[in-house]
This record gives sequence, structure tokens and C-alpha cells, in this order.
Amino acid sequence: MVLSHAVSESDVSVHSTFASRYVRTSLPRFKMPENSIPKEAAYQIINDELMLDGNPRLNLASFVTTWMEPECDKLIMSSINKNYVDMDEYPVTTELQNRCVNMIAHLFNAPLEEAETAVGVGTVGSSEAIMLAGLAFKRKWQNKRKAEGKPVDKPNIVTGANVQVCWEKFARYFEVELKEVKLSEGYYVMDPQQAVDMVDENTICVAAILGSTLNGEFEDVKLLNDLLVEKNKETGWDTPIHVDAASGGFIAPFLYPELEWDFRLPLVKSINVSGHKYGLVYAGIGWVIWRNKEDLPEELIFHINYLGADQPTFTLNFSKGSSQVIAQYYQLIRLGHEGYRNVMENCRENMIVLREGLEKTERFNIVSKDEGVPLVAFSLKDSSCHTEFEISDMLRRYGWIVPAYTMPPNAQHITVLRVVIREDFSRTLAERLVIDIEKVMRELDELPSRVIHKISLGQEKSESNSDNLMVTVKKSDIDKQRDIITGWKKFVADRKKTSGIC
Repeated sequence: MVLSHAVSESDVSVHSTFASRYVRTSLPRFKMPENSIPKEAAYQIINDELMLDGNPRLNLASFVTTWMEPECDKLIMSSINKNYVDMDEYPVTTELQNRCVNMIAHLFNAPLEEAETAVGVGTVGSSEAIMLAGLAFKRKWQNKRKAEGKPVDKPNIVTGANVQVCWEKFARYFEVELKEVKLSEGYYVMDPQQAVDMVDENTICVAAILGSTLNGEFEDVKLLNDLLVEKNKETGWDTPIHVDAASGGFIAPFLYPELEWDFRLPLVKSINVSGHKYGLVYAGIGWVIWRNKEDLPEELIFHINYLGADQPTFTLNFSKGSSQVIAQYYQLIRLGHEGYRNVMENCRENMIVLREGLEKTERFNIVSKDEGVPLVAFSLKDSSCHTEFEISDMLRRYGWIVPAYTMPPNAQHITVLRVVIREDFSRTLAERLVIDIEKVMRELDELPSRVIHKISLGQEKSESNSDNLMVTVKKSDIDKQRDIITGWKKFVADRKKTSGIC
């Protein structure tokens, strides 16, 4: 006699993944479900939604690293369960962080003796690094003012209007006035002379940017230092400089080694850099380095012993992963000066290929500079019919994520597109992007103008004037959508008439 039994609905092992009931019904989105589901179903549900994200390597908006070698990926996964703050339990990881701090300090020409240890710390990114550097400047300024019997209630920082939003966060969170040097058309970085003119006795530091987010340009830190030295002599102040080298800190030492922007300049007291940008590590690692111990007030450093030993700590958060620190150390010893130089030179060469390809179209003005972060920022020569935002939107149909944005005051009437060239952006991709941008421009040329259309008022003649009047008016959003739909239908129909290829 043959024995048999019916398979219960809960026996999911006999069902294919997409035939199981777990992917046939909706899961709650904002409340935890009552019951468990199989791990395979949970994986598939999440993986399916994540497919709708953009491709990180085609995200040309981001400066953040999107590719690392498989060997480093293995190191990351093997250390992903280590909490870095447990320094006594993970002493080797702590040692690797200290090695990274010293390597980066030497890279930035910190004035260290042969056996002297550098002063710095790993962070979760440049935002935290800037917060820590800003707090050190504020505390040093407060201590000096208190010793002189002066008020300490109105600290300020002088920056350009092109600074990243983390500076605005620091100013708001820690009650520091942010004094911004406005930009102007054609000059999209902080003017050193204007910055020094804005310095007063309450200025805790001047922040210079080595690699503007807007167009990749390096600010003239050397000129800023020289002008500020003169002002400090005249006033008796000792206003210092912080260099926000989030993007450019791992570029300038290898592409422009003679450029003076770092601790070679006497007023530069601290520097931050993003290891997860051109430090070539996945997101989650930054560094802040101080010139010497005197530039980091001792009272900002906490000492804890409840994890097993006395541990000094100066961070905004407590727990954080160890894997990015280990990945940074891997890159520093794996690549060395030679490897980083090769990567940065390759990025610059691909930037030139992209820039020259865009220039050949004769449709764009190049806003970025040759010297700086390897990126291409560009704007339309003629934006009367279509805008940079439309180009950005249409490029997404080809998989590219290219941001469009307006410049800060007083250049907010300028709109640009920006392509960041990272290590994994190859020559082939640069050439392909130019081809796709040309396609987008041809498609936009086929569409109706986005901005205006003309209407005839021939029936509304005045007695003294029998001419037809032409008036330009802005279209409503509905009109724009209708025109775009009509234009696309015509475009597709014309393609079908002229091409037998689907």
C-alpha cells in the first residue's frame, strides 16, 4: 500500500519562491508584521524592491566610492560585526586606525618629529570631522577670550557660500554665526580677500574648501593664509584656518604635490578629508587631523574605562563599525603613493575625455576648472527652450544619474549639470555618456519649448492699430504635460516611419 499525505500550506519548501503565498500578498509597510516569514521570502521581497534603486556606479552625482577590490570586500565582511569603540577588545583595529591617522598626517605635511604621533581621529564622514574641528576652534577661542576677560557669546566662522551643508549644520547646532562670502557669475569659490575682510575678533576660524561641491575647484588657501597672516599682525588676533578637504584631500597630494594648501601653511590648524570619497573606501569613513596637540583642547577628550581599559575618545557618536577603518588601511598599504597617483591620473584623463566630448557638441559651457576634483560641471549655452533639469531627467532613462542644480547666492541664476569622475568611471563609460547626452539633446530638440508659446490676438485689434499682436505667456503645468505627451507621440511615430528597427 502506498502511503501519501497532503502538503500543508505552511510547507513552503515545495513551492517556488515566486509561487509562495509570501510574495503573493502585501506585507505591512509601516508596522511590524504579526507572523514570521521564511528567510528566502524576506530576502526576495527586499531584493525585488531594491532593484528599483539606481545603479551606484552610474550615480554620477556622488563623490562617494562605489567599487572596491574583492579582497577588501572580504576584509569588510569579516570585520562587520566589530564595534570600533571597544578598543580594548579590538586592539589591532585601534592600531590600524592610528596608523591611518599618521599616514594621512604625513600626507598633509604635518610638522611631526620622527617618532612623534599625529593628532587625529577617524569619523563616520567629513560631516562629523567638521563638527569636531569646529568645536575645537570654538573652545580654543572661548578659552582665550575668557582669559582676556572678553565676552564669548558671538563666535563666527567665515566661509564661502559654496560650502557643503554640514557647515550650516555645525553653525546652527553649536550656535556659531556663519558669515558667507557670496559668489559671482564665473567665480564660484570663496574670494580670499573678501573672506579676510569679513574676519573680526569673534572669528574662530576661516574655512577654505579644497574641492568645491559645485564645480570641483580648489580655493586659494595659500593666498588666504598670506592675507590672514598680515591681518593678524595688524590686529593682534590669531585667526586660524581650517581646510575642508573632503573631496580634494586625497587628490592634491598626488596630482598637484607642489600646491601649498595643507600644514605647510602656518595658519592651517586642522584638515578634514573623506576616506569614502577619493580615499577610495565605501561610505562611512572620514578623518580629521590637527596640526599638533595644542590645537585640540584637552577638555574635549573623554576618558572611559568601563570597556576594559582607559580609552580616550573624541567623537560625536559612540558605537561605529570597524570595517571602514580596516578598508582604509587596506587601500593605503595596497595602493601606496604610486597606486593613488595612478588612480587620480586616470580619473583626470577620463574627465578630459568627457569635457572634450561635451565641448564638441557646441551646446554647453564648461563651468569646472582643469585643476581640482576630477569632475565636469557644465551648463547649456541656450536654455531658452529646454533646461538642465530636463536633461538630467531624460538621462535617467538611459540609467545615468546626473544632477542639475542652481548655484548659491549671488549666482543662483546659473544652473549646471555635474558629472563626478570616480575610479570606476572608465573611458568607455565617459564616451558612452557623451553619446547619450547627444541623443537626449536631439530628443529635446524634437519636443515643444518648455517655457513659452505664442498666441495670436488678431481679433483684438484696436482702432489705432490694425497689426496682429503677439504675446508670450507662461504655460500651465497641464499645458506643459500635454505638449510633452504630444511631442513624444510625434517623435515615436516619426521614428516608426523612418526606421524598420524596433
